[in-house]
This record gives sequence, C-alpha cells and structure tokens, in this order.
Amino acid sequence: MGDLPWYKDGLRFKCTGCGKCCTGGPGVVWITEEEMVGIAKLLSISIELFRRRYIRFMDNRYALIEKKITETQYDCVFLKDNKCSVYQARPLQCRTYPWWKQNLNSQESWDLAAQECEGINENAPLIPYSQIITPEN
Repeated sequence: MGDLPWYKDGLRFKCTGCGKCCTGGPGVVWITEEEMVGIAKLLSISIELFRRRYIRFMDNRYALIEKKITETQYDCVFLKDNKCSVYQARPLQCRTYPWWKQNLNSQESWDLAAQECEGINENAPLIPYSQIITPEN
C-alpha cells in the first residue's frame, strides 16, 4: 500500500445545495450511456429526445450542453433556480464533487475549491478518507 494522501485524516464538507458547482466559466460534464438513460427516464422522455436536447459529443465522449448566461457565466442545462433538476439521476462527475482530483491535489487546491464551494468549511462534518470517492474522469 502506497503513501496515504495529504487528506488521510478526512476533509470537512456538507453540500448546501447552493448550485455554485453547476455554474461559472465554461466546462464539461461528461455523461455515460447509462446516466443518459437514467436522466431520460426521470424526465419521462425517450433517450433519442434526451440526446437531441441535452447532449453534445466531444473528444469521443458525451457531455451535457450548457446554457450561456453571460460572456463569463455558463449554467448546466439542468440547473433550475440554483438547484439540480435531475439531482436523483445526476452524473457521476456531479455526484463526486468536490472529491475531484484537481481539488485533492494539495491543501492549497482544496482551499481554492473552498473559495467557490460554501460546503467546504470548518463547521461541516468531517468526511473520513475511506468515504472520499474520486471519479475516474
């Protein structure tokens, strides 16, 4: 077993549902076929209609489209009133935030994530290392 990471004692986080991780500069939310089927089912639409309305193909992968709000702000297509409208079926990338590799590289990167995510704070519950799951994408 290799060395444990800097966050071996866990990290403090509790999602507040603020929606800030679903908006901001342009980005990419990757989505699998299985996730597309789950969201289409939740929305009670066909997978074909779901793909036409909500999916873009880039770098040989599927991704959710974004809504351009301003020149610098893009919202996830499923962000409604600062809440995820498909929360129960959201993609793995969304379910594993803030445990993304770029946020866990160092204490400094975690602190930068905390500037955007109000759920990362000293009053939040301590999430043990064993429960911190990072996505592969």
